[in-house]
Amino acid sequence: MIIKKTIAIVGASVDRAKYGNKAVRAFIQQGWTVYPVNPKLSEVEGLRCYASIDDVPAPVDRISMYVPPNVGRRMLGAIAAKSPRELFLNPGSGDPDLVREAEALGLRPIEACSIVDIGLKPDMFHDK
Repeated sequence: MIIKKTIAIVGASVDRAKYGNKAVRAFIQQGWTVYPVNPKLSEVEGLRCYASIDDVPAPVDRISMYVPPNVGRRMLGAIAAKSPRELFLNPGSGDPDLVREAEALGLRPIEACSIVDIGLKPDMFHDK
């Protein structure tokens, strides 16, 4: 039996040039169940978009951040409450303070590109 992995992509975007959109497409392509998170959007790449981590209706294996550290820091409590196995801080989304705060909440942040982690490259996903 194949267990489908789940991911919440914080900072999901409808702009196909942004990494928050490329990640949605990459994880869909790899068969993950994807929960885009952005309070300003209702849909990303045909998927319902959630206003916050709290609104994601299911447990998630991974949370991948595509927001600035000051925004991410405000979400750490909700992220910790979801108990993800992995928290990816993509380039530009982490800083030493956010990492320390995440670790203090029991999270183990990974500072790396989550798209590359699943064997793909962001430039594989066209901007249009």
